[in-house]
Amino acid sequence: MTGGIESYPIEILATVALVFGLLIGSFLNVVIYRLPLQLQLAWRSEALDFLGQKPELDHDPTKQPSNKFSLVHPPSRCPHCETLIKPWQNIPVISYLILRGKCKACSAAISIRYPAVELVCGLMSAFVIFHFGFTGQGLFALLFTWMLIALTGIDLNHQLLPDNLTLPLLWLGLLINTGGVYTDLSSAVIGAAAGYLSLWSVYWAFKLITGKEGMGHGDFKLLAALGAWLGWQQLPLIVLLSSVVGVVIGTLILLLQKKDRQNAIAFGPYLAIAGWIALLAGEKITSSYLSTF
Repeated sequence: MTGGIESYPIEILATVALVFGLLIGSFLNVVIYRLPLQLQLAWRSEALDFLGQKPELDHDPTKQPSNKFSLVHPPSRCPHCETLIKPWQNIPVISYLILRGKCKACSAAISIRYPAVELVCGLMSAFVIFHFGFTGQGLFALLFTWMLIALTGIDLNHQLLPDNLTLPLLWLGLLINTGGVYTDLSSAVIGAAAGYLSLWSVYWAFKLITGKEGMGHGDFKLLAALGAWLGWQQLPLIVLLSSVVGVVIGTLILLLQKKDRQNAIAFGPYLAIAGWIALLAGEKITSSYLSTF
């Protein structure tokens, strides 16, 4: 009698996760692009309804009524010539290389973001399975990873962390930890509350002192979600890592893009990176730090 899939060598499982992660990355590109548009259309529709106005008809699919635009409809098209994208042109990474980064119909450049998201998702998925194996922890960690990638992409593009993603991530963290998958339930509940209140307190302290908003409310909810998954014990490490990553990457962005220092920089991606590191190595990092001092 043969064993289950978990009996296969970890290298094979990680390779399967890599391929599957590439496919998920292709879908995440759709989420990163379309979910903010869906939200904008919904907000616009609500505003027009409140004002008693009717929406103007527009042939642009991204300006259609919100109930006619979703993650699956209309089919993907080139944003420049509106040619439908064929299935073979949607193969993760490979299609980008075959097309040499250009639309086959109009030769317009395809953003490098698309293969980058696919590749990052594939590699991170493989690493998760290599680390956790084909276990409950590994499968939930995959979902955790994919949601963080989607949130990172959206926040980078729009400085927005949608409740549609952060709140399900938070509740899922609490639910899976009823079985102690990553931490005990009490640590998860305290982590969710402490994660939210810590950044909420920083937000209001900064606003009272400067009169400006230092971060968005989505950051509170994302840190609350990370606390729900990993427990309150990992919050100091997450905040420290996100600050370090934020300073390094933020400085590089300012230098390379020559942005005004007054321009807002999304903090969500740094929280996401720190949360992912804490998921895989948080306890080891904390133990090493404590043993050193």
